[in-house]
Amino acid sequence: MAFTAKYAIGVDYGTESGRAVLVDLSNGAEIADHVTSYPHGVIDERLPGTGQKLEADWALQHPGDYLEVLKRSIPAVLRTSGVDPSAVVGIGIDFTACTMLPVDAAGEPLCLQAGWSGHPHSWVKLWKHHAAQDEANEINRIAEARGERFLARYGGKISSEWMLAKVWQILNEAPEVYAAADRFLEATDWVTLQLTGRFTRNSCTAGYKAIWHKQDGYPDRAFLAALDPRLADLAETKLRGDVSPLGTRAGGLTDAMAAVLGLRPGTAVAVGNVDAHAAVPGVGVVTPGKLVMAMGTSICHLVLATEEKPVEGMCGVVEDGIIPGYFGYEAGQSAVGDIFAWFVEHGVPAAVHEAAESEGISVHEWLEREAAAYKPAETGLLALDWWNGNRSVLVDTDLTGLILGLTLQTKPEEIYRALLESTAYGTRRIIEAFHQSGVEVHELYACGGLPQRNRLLMQIYADVTNREIKIADSKQTPALGAAMLGAVAAGSAAGGYDSLVEAAGRMARVKAETFRPIPEHVTVYEELYREYMGLHDYFGRGGNDVMKRLKAWKEQAGRADTESIAANAAAAATGE
Repeated sequence: MAFTAKYAIGVDYGTESGRAVLVDLSNGAEIADHVTSYPHGVIDERLPGTGQKLEADWALQHPGDYLEVLKRSIPAVLRTSGVDPSAVVGIGIDFTACTMLPVDAAGEPLCLQAGWSGHPHSWVKLWKHHAAQDEANEINRIAEARGERFLARYGGKISSEWMLAKVWQILNEAPEVYAAADRFLEATDWVTLQLTGRFTRNSCTAGYKAIWHKQDGYPDRAFLAALDPRLADLAETKLRGDVSPLGTRAGGLTDAMAAVLGLRPGTAVAVGNVDAHAAVPGVGVVTPGKLVMAMGTSICHLVLATEEKPVEGMCGVVEDGIIPGYFGYEAGQSAVGDIFAWFVEHGVPAAVHEAAESEGISVHEWLEREAAAYKPAETGLLALDWWNGNRSVLVDTDLTGLILGLTLQTKPEEIYRALLESTAYGTRRIIEAFHQSGVEVHELYACGGLPQRNRLLMQIYADVTNREIKIADSKQTPALGAAMLGAVAAGSAAGGYDSLVEAAGRMARVKAETFRPIPEHVTVYEELYREYMGLHDYFGRGGNDVMKRLKAWKEQAGRADTESIAANAAAAATGE
């Protein structure tokens, strides 16, 4: 009897786009992939439809864009591959997180309803929505004062990026939206609902982003009431629903969605996952001591251990949160690729763009080549990597970027190199935080778009951390990990796998080439890192709060300008 190949589809939802990858379950080969850019992108200036101006630090998305990814990318990989839909046994979803939205009792997003579409708080709040920092500050203050046990599991601070801070912001600023919401869902759970017609929450986002614990559940009523009496029943009402372990079958593909996607009804759909966390099995890491860097617009740092320990500034430690049987630790940097993109878009002179165009290469490639000609310290520059706040270890979105050492002779490629180096220093600080708490990190793995494209960046990371770095062979590692989860949801009886470890053992791959530290570079970067840490602690631990004061003045000036415009418009309308 001839062997019939089996496949799974992993769908990876990023910040700007989503992608589907069709994977051969026998060896992890990626047969076809397709990327769909979100039609509405990141909504951070004006609300769709009304054009209403959003305040600083807002970042929203349109849930319809997520469905477009399914409708465009899944049929595309089936067409490209020619694979029979009956050979696809499972689907897995991963997502940036915490990306959350309010829905009604039927699971319909409030923002898609006529009565709510004009209200900013009814829309999806993207992971990098940082406008709930005031709520996060209060959560941390009250939790510390009460001695809440959960705080240590999150490095001593709950982030403004996470579920509770975002929910409380909605309650504070739009109580009518809070009241209308039947539940608050992670976007990955909402997409899973669209595929299966069943509500279920996944243990990864619940654990890392919603303060859920395998034994303790969510924070108790007493703590929630201490934040705000109106939040007392949050856990049993608007966060209600079963929390399922990774690899669990959320349900089967509905008839309606199967028809849209071109797949068989009943195809197994795994519970959702976080994009970076799905990348861990995607590079074959299923044991402790190996830190995975999921590198893109930001970085998530993930490591497994056999014990639960407090680590300063970590985003969380969750039992079974990444690989069943281990405690999964997460830390991160809020901006990495975003910093480089900002510089290319806003800080590079026209002459550089013209030079790159004349050579037929991108500006990033031109800058990387020119920056690689410098030795460590040769630029005379040092930067902090806080252009979108600091996620770990300081957990403070009000911190901002800094470049030290600029002169009239400074060149764009020198600044570019300093920015690359700054993100490597931030990663080293995170590794040291793990070590200081007894969570060992001996090997580094990198995945995502940056390691595939920027060799200079990876050599700098190896030199700054003084560790060898292995690179994922897949260009779509989170999607590959999501496909593994889809295969586990299907189970061996359907041609999948019965455990994530088994799936990773057969499907994961890394490149043969690695990046090794260059000893003479390591020596210089030791000195530069020491200076980085001086700036890190001075500006990040209260030695000088000028970054926060500047940001507050900027927001005050913006509000005053908006109020002035509104007052003038009102006066004009009344003829005054």
